[in-house]
This record gives sequence, structure tokens and C-alpha cells, in this order.
Amino acid sequence: MRKINKIIIHCSATPEGRAVTVQEIDKWHRAKGWNGVGYHFVIGLNGEVWSGRNVELAGAHTEGQNANSIGVCYVGGCDKAMKAKDTRTAAQKASLIKLVKELKTKYPNATIHGHNEFAAKACPSFNVQSWLLQNGLK
Repeated sequence: MRKINKIIIHCSATPEGRAVTVQEIDKWHRAKGWNGVGYHFVIGLNGEVWSGRNVELAGAHTEGQNANSIGVCYVGGCDKAMKAKDTRTAAQKASLIKLVKELKTKYPNATIHGHNEFAAKACPSFNVQSWLLQNGLK
């Protein structure tokens, strides 16, 4: 079993309201030469949580952090002009809270981060640390 010490939140960097499936993200990642979807979980526009990469396998989502982390991605993160925007639907927000709570129960020592804490990117297009405080997760 991998030692998980981080849960890292991402966005798919797709326009607001555009439905994207885990299978589509898998195709994007394979086109980059990866061996499949890099995220362990993907949250669709309707809040459905899809399994991506098996959690026992290292992800392909945050350079330098994949060996000991779980990658969670919500669909969206950009406005229609492809500028960073928190586009999470109410259903996505609720599912993200539920999933993070479940992961924290399973991996109690894991810290929670946004991708932008490890890379010069806007992803996940919201401040994860503030969100954690606002939702009593920190």
C-alpha cells in the first residue's frame, strides 16, 4: 500500500458548463504519453464522482508529488474565454467536500492542497486553503 501524505485538488481546465468524462481525460493524458488518466478521482458537472487511476498506483497529476498523493479533479476551472474561474457547480462542491472527508478518514495524516501550491498554475481556480477553513475541513 502506498503511503499517502497529500490530497491534491485540480480542475480539468475546461470551459464552464462543458461536460467532460473521465474517459475523455484518459484520452488526453494518453495522448501526452502517460499510461492513462493521471487523477485518482474526477468529479463531473452533476457531482458524480468517477474513479480514475487506481489509488494504489502513483498518479500523474503534480510533478514531484505523485508518489505519495491522491489527485482529485473537478470538471471545469475556466470561463468561456479560457481564463481561470471557479466554475464548480453546487453538486461539485458538495461532492468535493464529501470525497475529501472520505479520503481524510482513510488517510488521516494527509494534507490537502491545490495544484497551484506546487506549480505556477491557476489550477484548481480557487484557494483550497481558504475553502478548507470555510468548510471546517482544516
